[in-house]
Amino acid sequence: MSATMTGGCQCRRIRYSVLVEDDDAYLCHCRMCQHATGGVSIAFKSVKIADVTWERQPERYQSSPIAQRGFCCECGTPLTFEFLKPGERMDLTVGSFDDPYRFKPTSHCSPETWHADWLDTRGLTEHRLDENPATRDRWIEAIGKLPD
Repeated sequence: MSATMTGGCQCRRIRYSVLVEDDDAYLCHCRMCQHATGGVSIAFKSVKIADVTWERQPERYQSSPIAQRGFCCECGTPLTFEFLKPGERMDLTVGSFDDPYRFKPTSHCSPETWHADWLDTRGLTEHRLDENPATRDRWIEAIGKLPD
């Protein structure tokens, strides 16, 4: 089940490879993560610090008295959560992996600040990108195809 996986930021300036031991990931709903991402939660994969190789280190912002977050200063992609007093592990954002579909959420962190209405959205109306002319046509005009 162990595999080396790759990832990085949206503009590809920052890239990493990491040994991933399992498919477990988690959602953090803390107010710090909400502020850091502008979202209602963030998906993280916990990995061993020693198993991460950076082609280029991300910039880091001390987001609280106990932690810092790695990000790309060019495109703004959130990449990491790391304690200032490091242990053996750190978190990588699931969305920054090149193939994030392997991971499955197995737990919630900070449920006291979650937005319950956002937890199960299966019943909401769906709008496919290729069926939305306003967005689809802009992508076709800009790059000749829909994004991957």
